[in-house]
Amino acid sequence: MQELIDDIYRSQSRRVLATLIRLLGDFDRAEEALHDAFVEAARTWPRDGAPSNPFAWLVSTGRFRAIDHMRRRSRFDARAKDVENSLYPAADAEVGTMDIIEDDMLRLIFTCCHPAIPADAQIAMALREICGLTTEEIAHAFLVPAPTVAQRIVRAKSRIRSAAIPYEVPDEAELPDRLQRVLHVIYLVFNEGYSASSGAQFIRADLTAEAIRLCRTLLDLLPDAEVSGLLALMLLQESRRTARRGRSGEIVLLADQDRSLWDQAMIEEGLTLTETGFRSKTIGYYTLQAAIAAEHARARTAEETDWRRIVGCYDLLLSAWPSPIIELNRSVAVAMCEGPAAGLEIVDHLLLRGELSNYHLAYAARADFLRRLGRFAESWLGYQAALELCRQEPERALIRKRMAEIPTAR
Repeated sequence: MQELIDDIYRSQSRRVLATLIRLLGDFDRAEEALHDAFVEAARTWPRDGAPSNPFAWLVSTGRFRAIDHMRRRSRFDARAKDVENSLYPAADAEVGTMDIIEDDMLRLIFTCCHPAIPADAQIAMALREICGLTTEEIAHAFLVPAPTVAQRIVRAKSRIRSAAIPYEVPDEAELPDRLQRVLHVIYLVFNEGYSASSGAQFIRADLTAEAIRLCRTLLDLLPDAEVSGLLALMLLQESRRTARRGRSGEIVLLADQDRSLWDQAMIEEGLTLTETGFRSKTIGYYTLQAAIAAEHARARTAEETDWRRIVGCYDLLLSAWPSPIIELNRSVAVAMCEGPAAGLEIVDHLLLRGELSNYHLAYAARADFLRRLGRFAESWLGYQAALELCRQEPERALIRKRMAEIPTAR
């Protein structure tokens, strides 16, 4: 039973939280209610059995626990009943229709991304509330101290309360101005599912599926080319999920994947959406990223990949959106076109500038290039540096495997 509860927590806790925020009107109160609901589940489900609808049970239990807590804290306050009535529906009110429940996650994203909240706090709060990441995991992902992340989240919640920021999807007139930040957060959610920042599992299908669902919902609200581009990118990447994991749970790199396992329906939809994005007057960031993923999807084998076209897409990305991560990704494509020495030169410049000095994939890429050049001792040191920075166990296993394959032992 505990395994079932843990599985439901992983797959549904963020949606439960989003609905509790709508019902209770306060982030902290909703988080406390979520915790109480799962504690009660751990106490009663082994005895009584799991409910037929765990989501509704958790929402209702959390909500009633929150009401009880408020009553106890406010029993001597004459205004308690008025406060209670203003915050909570009647005790027998329904949790809501499925459409309302499905929209709660989108409401949560737009609330976290409200322009009144500083940008760095928006992202930290979104990753905490939507992905359920710890402050330590968020700090590691953005290379900042954990107390800094915690302070950002506290300030964001305080700002939501003090500014009375509504828990809602903005109207059609406001959507375009807030779109880019929301797309960014949806893609961060997807990336955490596509390649988890830490832990025993490197794929979280619940998060990738939720990000794709949210993007579809957003596309219905706002048929924008960049929304199409993001949906295309996520579908093309998600199409490879089954092939990315071996029988023992190990990572299977793109070049080694069994492409017959790729989801062709996702690929076809992703390619169509990418073409839609390219028909727009302005080709956006996610559409260009989707174009890169499309080149991999079109190639029947790794050897047929059009790496020069991929380099061209990265060049366009860098000209409009300079980023050390894009430069690092471009170095891999350049190495496939011009050889590992060309890729190594790019990575060395990035590390010399100090922008990716704490990013394990930069050292892993450098080690790969060195290995291909036959500079095995340097390659081993590069993998060692990557291993020290990496927190995801399947990635660590892959790095150790690479180190063991190096011909010259240290």
